[in-house]
Amino acid sequence: MTAESETRAATAPDFTPKVNRPVVTFALMLGMFLAAVEGTIVATAMPSIVGALGGFSLYTWVFSIYLLTEAVSIPIYGKLADLFGRKPVFIFGTSLFLVGTALCGLAGNMMQLIIFRGLQGLGSGAVLPLATTMVGDLYTLEERPRIQGALGSVWALASVIGPALGGFIVDYLTWRWVFYVNIPFGIASIAILTAYFHEQVDRRETTIDYRGALLLVVSVGAFLTMLVQGGTAWPWTSTPSVALGLVALTGWLIFLLHEKKAPEPLLPLDLMTQRTIFLCNLGSLLGGGLIFGLTSFVPTFAQGVLGTSAREAGALLTVMSLGWPLASSQTGRAWKLLGYRRTALLGTFLTLASGALLATVHMGSPTWMLGTSSFIMGMGLGFSQTTYLVTVQSQVPWNRRGVATGSTMFMRIMGSTLWVALLGGVLNQRLFRALTGLGGAQAGGGAGDGAAAAFPEAGSGGAGSLDVISALLDPAVRETLDPARLLQLQEALAGAIHTVFLLVLLTGAAHCLAAWGLPKGELKER
Repeated sequence: MTAESETRAATAPDFTPKVNRPVVTFALMLGMFLAAVEGTIVATAMPSIVGALGGFSLYTWVFSIYLLTEAVSIPIYGKLADLFGRKPVFIFGTSLFLVGTALCGLAGNMMQLIIFRGLQGLGSGAVLPLATTMVGDLYTLEERPRIQGALGSVWALASVIGPALGGFIVDYLTWRWVFYVNIPFGIASIAILTAYFHEQVDRRETTIDYRGALLLVVSVGAFLTMLVQGGTAWPWTSTPSVALGLVALTGWLIFLLHEKKAPEPLLPLDLMTQRTIFLCNLGSLLGGGLIFGLTSFVPTFAQGVLGTSAREAGALLTVMSLGWPLASSQTGRAWKLLGYRRTALLGTFLTLASGALLATVHMGSPTWMLGTSSFIMGMGLGFSQTTYLVTVQSQVPWNRRGVATGSTMFMRIMGSTLWVALLGGVLNQRLFRALTGLGGAQAGGGAGDGAAAAFPEAGSGGAGSLDVISALLDPAVRETLDPARLLQLQEALAGAIHTVFLLVLLTGAAHCLAAWGLPKGELKER
């Protein structure tokens, strides 16, 4: 590259001809709607999907595999977007997402669904991060909080349509349509961007850090497997747990050493040495954990413990998704009144308050407590996550904005991935102990056989004691359970999820500390 082209690449993209910002923004909003609907509609339907396909012991993997492949692909897409332009990378990722989505709708069992969700996640890694990056390209620092708030309206719309539609589909059609409904929005987004978004990028010879991506997959995958399966499929001190832990630790150390030497690192570690970017990414990591602490377990508590329908459980996620864009749309005003640091603190205090309310939920709690906590959590994440994202984008030049935005989105998704595995592992272990106590005296054999014998209506499926919880999530099977047995299962599930909610509270406290450490003063764009 010449000195002139290097300067241009570091400052701003060259759009030819001049981009029609409203039309392109609309196309990006469609792409974001695709991701938003996927999150709300699938989370709403998952308890019913598990009830139909069985395999409650694999419940967490449906989320974890999606998040793992999404997390690993985000930095790759960010790097490719900086090198080759946003448009072709966004279109490729969206197309891959649509293929995975269609295959998810065709899944015949839980294992197939998990595999196809992994493919879906590989495509999803391009959708939201690149849409956010492109908004950063098209609008100035002063405009971005306002535009991010406008984009937040997409989440509000998806939060209303997604859970309601998901509940309707589950109750009256078939769960497979919760995946098919996404496809038209992705096709429309691709078509509009193809026609209206034009960019000219100075391309240069480079290498993609595929070795770093492989190391990340191995280390994080081993860690997730240890968290989800440890204490249930095998003891924590057993050979599989220890081996997986060593693989995860060794893989992570090798990854860090590799990233220091890689010419085009997957995650440039020099970004993490900047205090502001480090703390914003740490806040994004914890925020990701809070997101899935709610979306993964609130519907399960509502349907399995409180006995609500899929539509009612979906409404509890709707209020969280409404709170997020509502707060995000006011972030610009909050910055003017409070500054970026205090705005982030406001958001984190709200997430802490939500965690405190969740920690008080029990079997006799009204559903409005879950809804109120979800709304407060959404407000807190709206203020904090929007602040983190815009702050990170302001700290780097254009030619690093894709990878910087990708690092923030990566940390958020990684937080979701790790916390789903961690919280799912805690849930499984608590359930395993509770169900072992209930079924341990039955029919000899292992704990799984005893629990299945104690609750024959739920069926064992050969998958172990945790799968009897599927009876709580399938309305037809639930109605056949003896009231005493139903109560025992509800108590076991309520106790396990209560522990999960306590961990959400601790995460909210750590979230506050991360925001507290942000530098004081006015935010300036580089």
